[in-house]
Parts: sequence; structure tokens; C-alpha cells
Amino acid sequence: MTNPKKPIRVVVAGGGTAGHIEPALAVAEALRDSHNATVVALGTARGLETSLVPDRGFELRLIEPVPVPRKPNMDLLKLPFRVAKALGQARKALKDSEAQAVIGFGGYVSAPAYMAARSLKLPFFVHEANARAGMANKLGVKLGGVGLNAVAGSGMDGDVVGIPIRASLSGGQDESAVLRARETWGLDAKRSAIFVTGGSQGSVSMNKAVAEAIDELLDQGFQVLHAVGKKNELPNAKPGYVPVAFIDDMQAAYAVADLIVCRSGAMTVAEVTAAGIPAVYVPLPHGNGEQALNAQAVIEAGGARQIDDAAFTATTLVDASRDILLNPSTHQKMAAAAKSSGVGNASTVIADMIAATING
Repeated sequence: MTNPKKPIRVVVAGGGTAGHIEPALAVAEALRDSHNATVVALGTARGLETSLVPDRGFELRLIEPVPVPRKPNMDLLKLPFRVAKALGQARKALKDSEAQAVIGFGGYVSAPAYMAARSLKLPFFVHEANARAGMANKLGVKLGGVGLNAVAGSGMDGDVVGIPIRASLSGGQDESAVLRARETWGLDAKRSAIFVTGGSQGSVSMNKAVAEAIDELLDQGFQVLHAVGKKNELPNAKPGYVPVAFIDDMQAAYAVADLIVCRSGAMTVAEVTAAGIPAVYVPLPHGNGEQALNAQAVIEAGGARQIDDAAFTATTLVDASRDILLNPSTHQKMAAAAKSSGVGNASTVIADMIAATING
């Protein structure tokens, strides 16, 4: 009789925004549920991981963030010292957790994690969710990490595996989630629901357009669930309009939405597409332009539309909502196109790869 293998131990590194944290947690959950793995998350004190990770039942170890200045300044002179400090903290976290493998998802925390894994001779993986790879992940692959891309052509070597998303968000409308949404936010089962979100931090420009459009949207018979962002002032609610600072239960929000209006971060696009929700994407106009690329495939498939941030106004919001929600055939075609656009179960694929590497 052979002894069963010990549970595997993995560190996932992803911090800052939900776009880095959610895929890390999706893989962590797949490792835990499918491979009985003990998973520790590596993050920084400045990101959303301080609340999201413990809420999902995982231990969080913190290291110092290492932002790389884009222009020569005093911070650039401090960079080697910050890297050395973060590397030491990451090495300690990996040793303390007895990690057998590491996977990073970009952001400030990932580069030290990759360097620590290499220095400890641990296998490590690098997942890039965006259409254009960031500096930390490019570094990770150059250091010997196994590259994993959400889409082809990111500029980072590696296989294309898709974006890891939580099993509860991987498609199919859950009636219990619909009921939960209606009870939580007081939504009417007889009215089409528009879910507007500017991401975890909210969007001032999107919030302004909603404020100017809300009366006309309500007059059209729609109801609006609006996540304004924790740092933004909460508007006054009115019948059919439910403004909230932040939504923890995204499964419920997706389940009740007939249309979502949102930024096109890679994680958001993956979740919305998997849920089969017609979408209007308003790409963040900053960074290296990756948000405009993230939704390109589903837009070309007919499952979503795009309005540039500069063109997103009360008028364009109302026009798009009317065109999609007041034309059942248009709505049905968009939902079908989103569902058939091929968002796979990357969480399980990645978890299996990590477990296979550890178990030999």
C-alpha cells in the first residue's frame, strides 16, 4: 500500500487591482478544490488584496511594493534598495510557506516573487491577462518562468490558456444569485436591469454620464445598479436607481444584469463574456492601450460594443441602452455571441499544470 502524496503548497502573487487579484484567487481556489493544495497569497498593503484574499479564505503575506518609475527621478535611485528589500521579504514568505511552486499575475508584487522563486530554485509560472504584457511579467519569463497568456500576441512568450475566472462566474444563470440580487438591491423582476461599474476604484467620467442620463433611463423603463467606487461620493438613490460604493457579490450582479456598462479590463471582459451578458465597454483611456484590445474579440463576435471614454456621455449611454434592451432580437444575438466566444476554464488548466510540475 503506497502512502498518499502530501498536499501540495503553492504561492500565488497578484496584488493592487482586482484585475491582478481575481485571476490569482481563481487559480488558488482551483488548486485547493481540485488538488487539496495549501495556497498562500503574496500581496502588498496598498492593494485590494488586503480584503479580498482573507474574505476568500486564504492566508495573505505582505511585502513592500516595488513600482518602477517611468521617468528618471529620485525614486529611480531608490529602486535597487526597494527591490532588495522586497526580494528578501518574498524569499522569507516562500520559505515560511514551504512553497513548492509560485505563480504570478503581474503588478508590483510579482517581480519580487519571480526573483525569489528563481533564487530558491522553485518552479514558477507567469500569467498575463492583458492583451499587452506588463514589465513584471516579461521579466518573469526572462528569468525562466513558464509563460501563460490570456490571448496571443501579448509580447510575452508562452502558451495561450485564457483568463482564470471563478467557477461561480463561469457561465450559466444561477436563479439563487438572481433572487439574492433582487433582495439585496431591491430590483424589480419586471424591469430590464443595467449594471454600470467603473471598476474597483470607480470612474468619475462614467459616473458623470450616469448622473446625467439616469432620469431618462428610468423613464425608458430600465433600472440601474451602479457601482460608483469606494473613493467617489455616493449619489442619492431613487426608485429604480441603486447606487452602491462597491459590490462584493459579483455573481449576483452579473446574474441579474440584462446589460453591463463597464471598463474593459481583461478580468472584467472574461467574466462578463463567460456570463453571457451583452456589454458596452468603455476602455480606460490610460496605460498602454491594452483595455481597447481586451474586448476586441468579443466585440468582433457581436457580443459587445465599445464607446471610447471621450465619447461616453449621457446621450451615448441612453442610445446604446435603448438600442440593445428595447430590441429583443439584438439583445438575444449579443448574449448568444458572448456565450459562444470561447472563454475556457483556464483556472483548472493552470492548476493542473502547477500540480503536475510539483508532483513530477
